[in-house]
Amino acid sequence: MATSVHERPIDLDRPLDGVGSIKAKLGLLVGASIVVAALVSQVGDRAGVPPWLTVPVTIVAALGATQWLARGMTAPLREMTRAATRMADGDYRQRVTATSDDEVGRLARAFNSMADDIASADRQRRELVAMVSHELRTPLTAQRALLENLADGVVREPEVALRAALAQSERLSALVTDLLDLSRIEGGAVPLDLRPVLVTELLEQAVGEPSARNERVLVETVVEPADLVVVADRGRLVQVVMNLVDNAVRHSPEGAVVRVRAGSAQPGRWWLEVADDGPGIPLERSSDVFAPFGTLDPTGGGTGLGLAIARWICELHGGSIDLVQVLDSAGGTRVWADLPLEPAAVRLAPGVATSASADGPSRGPASAVTPPTARASDARAALGQPAGGGTPSPPFVEGLFGSLWPEHGLGPTRLALFGSVGVGLTGAAVLPYRPIGLGVLVVLLLGGGLVLAVSRRRSRRWTIASAALCLALGSLVVLRAAEWLVVLALFLVGFLVTTALTDARRVVAVLAGPVAWVLAGLRGLPLLRRTLAALSGHRLLWPVVRTVVVSVIALVVFGGLFASADPVVGSWAGQLVPDLGLDSLVLRVFVLVVVGGIVLAGCYLAINPPPIDELRVPEARRVSRAWEWLVPVGIILLTFLVFVVAQASVMWGGHAYVKRTTGLTYADYVHQGFGQLTAATLLTLVTVAVTVRKAPRGTAGERLRLRVVLGALCVLSLVVVASALFRMTVYQQAFGFTVLRLVVDAFEIWLGFLIVLVLLAGVRLQARWLPRAALVAAAVGVLLLGWLNPEAWVAQHNIDRYRATGKLDTAYLASLGPDATPAIMAGLPADLAACSVPRGQDLPHDLLSWNLGRARAAGAHVAAAPPPNGVAACP
Repeated sequence: MATSVHERPIDLDRPLDGVGSIKAKLGLLVGASIVVAALVSQVGDRAGVPPWLTVPVTIVAALGATQWLARGMTAPLREMTRAATRMADGDYRQRVTATSDDEVGRLARAFNSMADDIASADRQRRELVAMVSHELRTPLTAQRALLENLADGVVREPEVALRAALAQSERLSALVTDLLDLSRIEGGAVPLDLRPVLVTELLEQAVGEPSARNERVLVETVVEPADLVVVADRGRLVQVVMNLVDNAVRHSPEGAVVRVRAGSAQPGRWWLEVADDGPGIPLERSSDVFAPFGTLDPTGGGTGLGLAIARWICELHGGSIDLVQVLDSAGGTRVWADLPLEPAAVRLAPGVATSASADGPSRGPASAVTPPTARASDARAALGQPAGGGTPSPPFVEGLFGSLWPEHGLGPTRLALFGSVGVGLTGAAVLPYRPIGLGVLVVLLLGGGLVLAVSRRRSRRWTIASAALCLALGSLVVLRAAEWLVVLALFLVGFLVTTALTDARRVVAVLAGPVAWVLAGLRGLPLLRRTLAALSGHRLLWPVVRTVVVSVIALVVFGGLFASADPVVGSWAGQLVPDLGLDSLVLRVFVLVVVGGIVLAGCYLAINPPPIDELRVPEARRVSRAWEWLVPVGIILLTFLVFVVAQASVMWGGHAYVKRTTGLTYADYVHQGFGQLTAATLLTLVTVAVTVRKAPRGTAGERLRLRVVLGALCVLSLVVVASALFRMTVYQQAFGFTVLRLVVDAFEIWLGFLIVLVLLAGVRLQARWLPRAALVAAAVGVLLLGWLNPEAWVAQHNIDRYRATGKLDTAYLASLGPDATPAIMAGLPADLAACSVPRGQDLPHDLLSWNLGRARAAGAHVAAAPPPNGVAACP
């Protein structure tokens, strides 16, 4: 028994199929994604998960819910696009899976119905060619035989042979006439000659035609009322009646009666009926009666075009014709035509459907057979494709990225998937509730090794050099305890990894690399889906996974119940199983998703890197006159020269000159200008880049002028860099050393090194190598800064300053990390060390959280008693 719509089970692959409106589906989609995002965010917040973990997991959960609910919403549209493309190429076997009840599902079912009609029309076209060939060949063969016999003189009775030849010619003429009528009517090229027609005379004329007369069958005509007059094309209606009567006579037994009746039963309409006592029409063949060449009995002698012509003539008049009753073999057949008394005197255009009768819509010229070339071009035009064909519209992700990030022939990537899940599980087990240390390095090495293993460019020299730099920067995780330094190192690792995976060389490409890593999480969804689909058919994998998951759930549930019920079991469980409270479990799940997702996105970036090196800033229009760039750059040069002169005056005049000229101490003087000088250095690099893009350099003289002017600007900017570093040194000696000031010094040195690189690039006005050189310089700078141990360096210099001046900021020293503890404990008296030693270092210390900085701090820490008056007595 068929399942009703209300009893139909929910399809987990297409969960919204039962919703009957696309608007309602979109509303449910948005609402569900918001609810999922809110729930995940709330769970993370209640479990104490930091926002930088909660946000990406919330986005992934919302996208996952959206993807699951949206499955099947647009699938019929994609299938229709592919099917229409195949149909445009002549393949009419394609159908669309229509399982939903909304507008898209109804459109899919209508598309399938249309495809059936087109396939039927194409089949009829082929049958037309075959039938016409057969029908023409038979009389032509007979005529040829008769003519050959006449020519050879073997015919004894020429008159009989000529009459037979004449009969074959009449048959050919009738067939050709029917074909011409069919083509004219089908193309809408038959205007109607509408005149008042007495129906009684019309029927008598049609029945009296030789083709309709038959001595073995009686034809009766009845018109009610007898004086019924209609407006119609008399010749065409006579053709309709003749075709109907001829068909009825040929299929009626000897002595039968064919009844032709007409009348008017409702205002503005009249009807025509032709009934016979023949064998009837099988129910399954009733739809083929009015189709071209829809001959039910190939031996009946007809061409199969008469009823098709009758149908189109009725539709030209604004009416319809159909089998009103299909009876069994003993009941005969009735054909009913419903026509207007006064049809509109219009000529139907090709492909325009006519009006419908009370029994249903009629089938007008729109359903006629169209040449295959026109059908293909129309389908491609509807798809927005060229006449030569093309590929169907891609799904959402492929359509979102398009040619910017193509994907060619990537098969399932089991190594990337399983490896990312493994790294995510390792991160979930190792990272939570531990400070940076050996565990973080293990996760970094596993993730980096997996990405390198699947990379297409793993054997290139730049990739190997980047991997070495990443390994060196990753070592800071176990060498130093300063989290800000680790974050800075990992930031540069991200740039190095993306530059190596994508082979980025230009500035825009290098900057776009980390963005591509983030977008890889979305771009890789089709490949992830294909990988999961390939794994779904594995005979052993999923049963093992299901068994493990169910077993773990059972162990957690029942083990937790027994552990809480019995203290002995609880103590055993505590020794074997780590503390996995609800908050801990939630945090580890978040870490699993984030770490596994980052590694999986990196794997996709390695497998299918985008061509980001092709991204370029649009070519700038160069100025045509040299003074257009020389004047502004010359003004900048003059300001640099003024600054250099001022610095020379201060150097020669000393502190007294500064005091006399500005009223400031030298320490205040150097403090005021450091930030501005750093900004001036950055703007110098921007000025050089803009000038190179805008200044003309077509001739040797223009290139020489550009080198000289920009070279002078870079040399003067190096003076600014030296001045900025000198000012910061003086300021730190006067007011103390801090980590921030040390990092700013390092940044200024890096800017100065970039200016030197720009000078080298200006020799040949070629800077393709410059972005990678700048990135390597930044990585080496952070690496040197890490090996310098910045917090210990700052602490030691503050201690040296204390020994020289007696000034010490113990509150600032206490804010440093464990890296500074050995220097503080070794360089300060016990009371000051107790006030200055970094606090809050009570994190767990196991093997996975081991870190050289914390280990040295623990070894150097002295259990000194606090000052008598507490922390308030610290200077």
